[in-house]
Amino acid sequence: MATEEKREQRLRLLEDHIGRSLAESQANGELQSAKGFGKPLDLGDGYDETPAELRMPFKMLKDSGFVPPEVALMHEIAALRESLAASVEGSPGHQPLKQRLAELQQQLSLRLERLRGA
Repeated sequence: MATEEKREQRLRLLEDHIGRSLAESQANGELQSAKGFGKPLDLGDGYDETPAELRMPFKMLKDSGFVPPEVALMHEIAALRESLAASVEGSPGHQPLKQRLAELQQQLSLRLERLRGA
């Protein structure tokens, strides 16, 4: 059996197992007692900026109360953008905000790029 065929067979078996587990959980009421059951996922800030393969792990970490450094950076960037929007261009505090925002955006880009390459 070719390697690709074995892989597909393992994936089918895994999907069957997942399906059986979900059906069993639904039958015994376990799914209905889960936090957020029947509600849309709260994707939060930075979801689109996060590499696709890391979205679910980050969501799981978020649900358990852990905030990845990349998400913390996204929140800080959003707060700085709000501060910049509220400040007047040319005022003494405006330029340092712009500089800090540029630094954080670059730091975030580098971190995400590193994660994509991992």
